[in-house]
Amino acid sequence: MVGRAMALDLAKHHTVTLTDISQEALRKTQQRNSEIQTLLLDVTDTRTLKNTLTPFDIVVCAVPGFLGFNTLKAIIESGKDVVDISFFPENSLELDALAKQYGVTAIVDCGVAPGMDNLILGYYDTQLKLTDFECLVGGLPKIKKWPFNYKAPFSPMDVIEEYTRPARYVENGQVITREPLTDCEFVEFDSVGTLESFNSDGLRSIIHTMAHIPNMKEKTLRYPGHVEYIRVLKESGFFSPDAINVKGKKVSPLEFTSQLLFNEWKLGVEEEEFTVMRVTVKGTNDQNESVTVQYDLYDAYDADTKTSSMARCTGYTATAAVNMVIDGLFDKKGVYPPELVGNSEACFEFILNYLADRGVRYTKKQV
Repeated sequence: MVGRAMALDLAKHHTVTLTDISQEALRKTQQRNSEIQTLLLDVTDTRTLKNTLTPFDIVVCAVPGFLGFNTLKAIIESGKDVVDISFFPENSLELDALAKQYGVTAIVDCGVAPGMDNLILGYYDTQLKLTDFECLVGGLPKIKKWPFNYKAPFSPMDVIEEYTRPARYVENGQVITREPLTDCEFVEFDSVGTLESFNSDGLRSIIHTMAHIPNMKEKTLRYPGHVEYIRVLKESGFFSPDAINVKGKKVSPLEFTSQLLFNEWKLGVEEEEFTVMRVTVKGTNDQNESVTVQYDLYDAYDADTKTSSMARCTGYTATAAVNMVIDGLFDKKGVYPPELVGNSEACFEFILNYLADRGVRYTKKQV
């Protein structure tokens, strides 16, 4: 869903080729814009991937997390500039030296979160002496369906990873690791009402790039009650990858649960959903005055273009970065997460304006 939105957006001003392992996914995109070229491609076939990339100027990598790191590595080794939104568990900064070696600009984690929250943090790191950063974010269906009250606006496999990967946050300058789905709090949003926040491993690169900030936390948002159901499954062993014996057959509880939840969580093509995010930074200015800045986002499914909110918020951040690289506004070589891109006021403003032009608007207030 996100890949299609990006291809359609980029095709307005560029020649675009879209690749996928699914012919059906490619067909659906061509139905929306027949000028987009399509090509069946298995990104795990590294040699074919590199050969395929030869004629292109820039690549957008939008694969599920478990494919992300190796795919990005192959793209860099092809010598192609790349914008990546694959939420992979590995540290993308490990590829920085490789990108410099091949003279590649690689902007990674360039979605909504990770992505825009990093960009905001990076900008204010140049404006204030920061002490605190918090990001609350979630993508949710407009209509609740019991028991989970949830639909996945991106890869459901990555959602389960979010529920099982240990969550890291920074407190008083120390990296703390906690189980995900912990430290639940209720938070009020004008546009939505009460949501529930919980620990998830969303800080990613900023643990390394913004290590001078003593307090940093990212939490995921769901409708109240969702976390309890997921924790019951998790504590009962339904997310265990270790195979168990069922009537003489080896079955992985995680694979079994994933199949059930994929069906339960599948977001309909035209199902209404929304994205909500709140980014808060605290610090002091040059006059040593305390300053708190808050950015709020509420974005809903676009019925006119039949584009999901998560596809808009995630995809258009990435396509903004693509245009920024093409235009030469950002040309540094190496791996750059968005917080290092946001250090540039010109890049920060370019991406915010690009999103606003497409109806994705962040509201800023000083609190």
